[in-house]
Amino acid sequence: MQTHMTTTPFGRRPMSLGQIASQMTAKAMPETAVVNKWETFKNIREARDQLGATDRSLAILNALLSFHRETQLSAEGSLVVWPSNEQLSARANGMPATTLRRHLAVLVECGLIIRRDSPNGKRYARKGRGGHIEQAYGFDLAPIVARAEEFEYLAEAVQAEKRALKVAKERLTLLRRDTLKMIDTGIDESVPGNWGRVQQHYQDIIARLPRTAPRMLVEEICDELQDLHDEVRDILESFIKTQNPDGNESHSGRHIQNSNTESLPESEYGYREKDEASGTAGENDNVKSLPKRDLPLGIVLDACPNLQEWAAGGEIRHWRDFLATAEVLRPMLGISPSAWLEAKQAMGERHAAITLAAMNQRSEKINNAGGYLRSLTEKAQAGKFSTWPMIMALLNAELNASKIANTTSAKPRSEDQSRQYAVSDALLKSLERPKR
Repeated sequence: MQTHMTTTPFGRRPMSLGQIASQMTAKAMPETAVVNKWETFKNIREARDQLGATDRSLAILNALLSFHRETQLSAEGSLVVWPSNEQLSARANGMPATTLRRHLAVLVECGLIIRRDSPNGKRYARKGRGGHIEQAYGFDLAPIVARAEEFEYLAEAVQAEKRALKVAKERLTLLRRDTLKMIDTGIDESVPGNWGRVQQHYQDIIARLPRTAPRMLVEEICDELQDLHDEVRDILESFIKTQNPDGNESHSGRHIQNSNTESLPESEYGYREKDEASGTAGENDNVKSLPKRDLPLGIVLDACPNLQEWAAGGEIRHWRDFLATAEVLRPMLGISPSAWLEAKQAMGERHAAITLAAMNQRSEKINNAGGYLRSLTEKAQAGKFSTWPMIMALLNAELNASKIANTTSAKPRSEDQSRQYAVSDALLKSLERPKR
């Protein structure tokens, strides 16, 4: 006896490897396997992108599951349903027949259902004398049972990815907010620095962020923003320390920077044999109070723009470019390989290169570059030398030069330039060297 026969418009269809794999999976499932069809469907819906399913195909799968009377799907029972296209369309919110057929094919390709076609291509079930179904032709739901654990694992992975994306977006929001606040503070308080470059760098980073970004890209942009955030923070922290030099443990030390552009601080640039051989306790305390983080590359390049002339291609983008340029510059300053090696061992390769760049920036003030570097090396070995004061002094010198040029030139300057190099009287006063 045959019941509920439905003619299907499908002709003979070739089987794909995916269909064969689904059949193999269904055959291999344990006979005692039992799953809740709606909980499994929820996992499938969560992992639909990983499975290759579409929203409409899942609407059809939901309808097919509703034709199975039991909530629990068991490997021991019959898992074939045989609704007509009209019934399926009605339970799938009136989906057109052509769309229905297309998305049924998607479910088959995704390995979520298996076609069980009859010899004549119709969907029906044959019942025996006792009313039990002996043979059914239609759509087999066995993959739902066989792959239930896989669907659960995929759903958990999707949820974990969503949580990670949420955390990354929260971090991005905080970094954007804090970085912009610090940039505004630096500009409003006239802190020395190339704030135009910093703002442009920030905009370049944010411009790479699309409206909908994957987690990997969000985390990559967060890392770049973190570097910029740390760079701006270091500028502000260094400025605070130069404003309050007497806040250290020793109150008798010399100030880090000198606002006089005609003479260089003895502890950093002027080659004074006696002073360079030793340092006061105040100097040592000032050095210890400086930021422990490395100087940002952008700040070093702002303070030492002359180094770019020696760079390959005339541009320095990374620290490796900076270090390579320093190696080129070293013989040009007349520094011997032994003096250079000792400096790198005492200061570290990066700080030795920064020292060389600062010396090159003020090369006209240094009569004996090799001797001067050896003197700084001795101070570094004694823990009395830092590259922070050198770079801050150069930035301050640039500020003073810009201020003088602004007062003597008749050409008006733009608002951005004025904000970039403006310096308050309080800052200049804090940077002055006490008279002896």
